[in-house]
Amino acid sequence: MADRDRLASPVTAPGAADRGSVAVRVAATGAALGVLVGAALVTLTVVAGPGPGLTGYVSEAGVADSGSAWTYRIGVFALATALLLLAAALHPRPLRPGPTPRRDHMARRDRTPCRDRTARRDHTARRDQALWRGEDRLRLVAVWRSGYGLRVAALLLVASGLATVLSGAVTCSAGCPLPPFERATVADLVHGGASIAATAAVVFAMIAVTLTPAAGHTLRRTAATATVLALPLAGAVGLSMLFVGRGSLVGVLERLLLAVAAGWGLATAATLARRHPH
Repeated sequence: MADRDRLASPVTAPGAADRGSVAVRVAATGAALGVLVGAALVTLTVVAGPGPGLTGYVSEAGVADSGSAWTYRIGVFALATALLLLAAALHPRPLRPGPTPRRDHMARRDRTPCRDRTARRDHTARRDQALWRGEDRLRLVAVWRSGYGLRVAALLLVASGLATVLSGAVTCSAGCPLPPFERATVADLVHGGASIAATAAVVFAMIAVTLTPAAGHTLRRTAATATVLALPLAGAVGLSMLFVGRGSLVGVLERLLLAVAAGWGLATAATLARRHPH
């Protein structure tokens, strides 16, 4: 049992703890500032810009013909930078794999009688295969519990950051039309797809942090709260886009979902900036 508990347990590289703690705080502070600046600029363009208010998508504030297009783009790029910095803050420590399990046939000796060598060899092979399947499951659990779930969350945040950059670089046309109710251009599809992918990746990152014990109580509680709010909102936005189309319902739900995502990013970054919880 002691050997199984040590399966795939990562080991912090020598001298990396202090450097990792500083890197967490620097990256997390930058992420928090990015969320604040980006959210403020995007909110400003949505509220004060020529957009349709709550009846349209947030992206409509950044269409190319709008006078606030570059303000909106700068805000989106600031949010993308914040996502990438938050990803860096979630897994700063260099890790090396722990010890691999040893095949100790003497310890696993089976007292089941076998009539000949062939039967004994077949019996041992089947038993060892079953044992290794169990060890593989234990290895996966140990790897996830040891903090690799944070790396999954970080990769999701990187994907979200890159998708956000694409969303800001490729603007939609007036009204940001999307199927199935409106005819969309290639730019509309690219922008809409990137925006949806960015938001979905953030929601999945929340789930990954929630399911990772190594994240610590504060980060997991924050992620769990955000997940409980974000999942039904994300589902409602998707269904509304498919069956209702652009309008006040989608506009309100989208803004609530983005507010939850921004709030989670800010709270997580602030927690990481104050201390190194994992």
